[in-house]
Amino acid sequence: MAVATGAIVANLYYAQPLLHNVARSFGVGSAVAATVVTVSQVGYAAGLLLVVPLGDLYPRRRLAVILFLAATAALVLCAVAPTLWLFEVGAVTVGGASVAGQVMIPFAADLAPEQRRGRVVARIMTGLLLGILLARTFSGLVSEAAGWRAVYWISAVLMFGFALVMRKALPSESARPHVSYRGLVGSSLRLLVDEPVLRRRAALGACAFGAFSVLWTALAFLLSALPYNYSNAVIGLFGLAGVGGVLAANLAGKMADSHRVTAATTVAGILLVISFGLLALGKTSVVALLAGIVVLDIGTQGMQITNQAVIYTLRPDARSRINSAYMVCYFVGGALGSLTAGAVFSGAGWNGVCILGAGFGAATVILSAWHRFRPTPAVDDSNAVVTA
Repeated sequence: MAVATGAIVANLYYAQPLLHNVARSFGVGSAVAATVVTVSQVGYAAGLLLVVPLGDLYPRRRLAVILFLAATAALVLCAVAPTLWLFEVGAVTVGGASVAGQVMIPFAADLAPEQRRGRVVARIMTGLLLGILLARTFSGLVSEAAGWRAVYWISAVLMFGFALVMRKALPSESARPHVSYRGLVGSSLRLLVDEPVLRRRAALGACAFGAFSVLWTALAFLLSALPYNYSNAVIGLFGLAGVGGVLAANLAGKMADSHRVTAATTVAGILLVISFGLLALGKTSVVALLAGIVVLDIGTQGMQITNQAVIYTLRPDARSRINSAYMVCYFVGGALGSLTAGAVFSGAGWNGVCILGAGFGAATVILSAWHRFRPTPAVDDSNAVVTA
């Protein structure tokens, strides 16, 4: 399940180190090319809202297989698209189908014993994170050897193969009570109103992923120009600098299992802010740039795992819908980060991008501190894990 999750989520990130090539192929500027990432994330957010809740109604094995097959078709469209708008149609569809990973995360949470749920979720998220990291490296190397369109052809073949494997490998599930589709999707959104812990964690996740998307949307433009002037292959290798996020995912899962979510949240938010200070120095220093990427990935993944370990304790009967509501907010934050990063890079350069990213990171620190120190009574996130 971890490998399949990483493989399909990787589709969202193949374009990031290739944006300068996409811009040249379709004759557009950096701000317009950055919309490729934005539409993928918008598609993902739409899939989270409209598709993931179906995991509380239909067998998740069947749902996941259908989504992998849909991703196959959409990737073929990306590979052959003659115009940017058609490529973006494929990208938004790939984004929607890539929510198969978010179908499997609550599935794994259901299969795990309660005392190990945080670590099991962390293991699936480790697969997801490795997919993200390897996606950038893979797309950079393949595009250097065979052109950027080859990345999408190869991924289409992989998605079809995983659909066949998962049809055999995933366990079956018992029937669920029937609920109307409208009621199912509506109840996902109502959870944001009814569950203050979910609402707070969704806001933290949106800001953290916004910061993450700011970097990875603008990075290819920085590295492909002077003073770096790197090739696609070298740009893709920068994705491996985020391997520290894998360690953060497992550490955050253990901290959540031991009910230390407040400390994990605070540390993650501070790391997000610090990372953009290092990244600002990375305008002319590759060492500072790599250090900033490592710190950013640790902060982002630490925040994400902590958030998910908390929200999965809230309503065991509605984990798919809770995951849907949370991840919609998460990727709306990411889409906002991608959209603003392209525009800011065009107008204010790398320094503007770093200020923007630091602002997203600072928002997580402010949100966490406001909840912790405000005088009015509030539900404590750290108790959410204990009482569940």
